[in-house]
Parts: sequence; structure tokens; C-alpha cells
Amino acid sequence: MSVREIVTAGHPALRQCTRELAPEELHTPAIQALIDDLIDTMRFAGGAGLAATQIAEPVRIAVVEVVPDHPRYPYKPPIPLTVLVNPELEPVGEETVEINEGCLSVPGLRGEVPRHLTVRARYLDRRGEPREELRRGLAAGTFQHEVDHLDGILFLDRVTDPRTLMTWESFERFHRDAFVARVAGLPR
Repeated sequence: MSVREIVTAGHPALRQCTRELAPEELHTPAIQALIDDLIDTMRFAGGAGLAATQIAEPVRIAVVEVVPDHPRYPYKPPIPLTVLVNPELEPVGEETVEINEGCLSVPGLRGEVPRHLTVRARYLDRRGEPREELRRGLAAGTFQHEVDHLDGILFLDRVTDPRTLMTWESFERFHRDAFVARVAGLPR
């Protein structure tokens, strides 16, 4: 287990589509070590999720975790550590919500991104067990953000109004309170 370098916007790895893992490949020491590295790197960097492409690994794995009172995202509902192998997301309903997102691979910048309010996530966990769950609100947005990475998509590609782009400092100073009030009523 180790903390790996997170690549940033402009690095070719972030634009790669990832390859799915075969079930037997998931149990190899190399892939299990990669999962541990993703978890360690996400936690060290203070993220809510991390995809393998963000550490320049072109495989379809991402991790998500939001602890209570998360230092970077205290307004997000808790999400227990979730390892997503070969994830697929399906929108449930037509409703969307604008989420002000940031990304460890786009340091210092945030922007408004339309996301499906509810998604059905199907994936394998790190033991290869199939999982299916509904994710709603900000948690749904987090899952969509990470799966986008596995398809070579950055949140910047989904910003519909570039006037919403802002630094983290400006978000904290001028926009955070309004955003938190706006998303407070979202389903969890």
C-alpha cells in the first residue's frame, strides 16, 4: 500500500477509456495492491473518490468514501468505503441537479455540473461479489463523477456554463453557503 501521484488535467491517462477486469484478474496481488493504493491516495489527498485513471492506471476501478464531517466536503452525506470494479450506472428518472464539483485532477478549480439525481450502480466489489444499489443526491453525483473518469471524461467536459467555473477559494468565500443551502434538501 502506498500513496501514488495523482495526475492532473492535460495528462493523457485522464482521457483514456479504461478496460474491464476479468473476474480472475481481480483476485491477483497486483490488482488488490492497486485497490489499496487507490484508497490510500484518496484518503491522503482528502478526496471523496478516486478513479484508477487518476493514478495513470487504465483499468475500470474506482473508490468512493465520504466520512462524517469530511474536511473537504463536510456537506456531503457519508458514504462507506466502496470499491467499484467494472461499474455501470443507469439513471433512474429524468430529474437532474446542478452540483458544484471539484476534482483532485483539476486542482483549485470547481464548476456547476448537471448530474442525474438518482442512479442505479452495478459493480463488483473488491472480492468480486456483484453489487447493485441506488445512489441519490450528492452521493449519486460522486458516483457519476468517478465513473466519468473511467470513460476519459473530466467534470470540466460536463460544465454547461463556463461562467460557473471558480477557484476553491472563491467557492468557499462567495458560493459555498448558497450551494449548501440549495443541496440541503436533496435525497440521501
